[in-house]
Amino acid sequence: MRILVLSDIHGNWPALRALEAQGEPFDMCFFLGDAVDYGLEPTPVIDWLQKKMTCGVRGNHDHGVAQKVQVYGTTGYRYLTAITRPLTIDRIHEEHRVFLRNLPTTYSITLNNIRFLLVHATPRDPLDEFGPVDVEFWRKRLEGVDSDFVLVGHTHIPYALQVSKTIVLNPGSVGLPRDGDPRGSYAIVTEKGFELKRFEYPVEETIQVVMQSPLPEAGKNLLAQAIQLGRMPHREKKN
Repeated sequence: MRILVLSDIHGNWPALRALEAQGEPFDMCFFLGDAVDYGLEPTPVIDWLQKKMTCGVRGNHDHGVAQKVQVYGTTGYRYLTAITRPLTIDRIHEEHRVFLRNLPTTYSITLNNIRFLLVHATPRDPLDEFGPVDVEFWRKRLEGVDSDFVLVGHTHIPYALQVSKTIVLNPGSVGLPRDGDPRGSYAIVTEKGFELKRFEYPVEETIQVVMQSPLPEAGKNLLAQAIQLGRMPHREKKN
């Protein structure tokens, strides 16, 4: 049993393609949500998931795109969501929206006597709650959860926490890391344990797609910086 665990691809096809090209072996693929928004190539990402994914859950961005939810924001990632969502909706087919809409918000599976719970954010709030690297936070969220692994995404930051008998494992983001490392990240889980991994991808290809898009110039520049830096650029303080 060798499980590839992915989350937060966000329409970044060059990143997902590079991950596949490096030949990481896996028997199954678990997807933890957010295939879309930000990156502007959602169609090949969804096509890949439809072919390769063993099981998966819906992220908040998947939900928003499937339901055509408009977002309003003037700064940061919310602004980037607001400007990229209309393009994302325009660039996918109805079958892709159906795929995103039909993803469950939680999913449980047992393999080789190892129990897994998949959720994008937290068991308490599957789509939106931000789960930090904090044992006490997760201890409260895992009350009533009987799993060996709780696999989560949403934060775009890879981490693993031992919380009583449960391992909370976040593979980070394939397409838009937020920890200051622009490389994509993912996890591998086997009967022997788990491993968090990073990989290089052609960032310039993703940025080229952004710069050639009809997004506003300020949005293009901000998204390109977020991709290149692996985080939102810091604002310069005014004197």
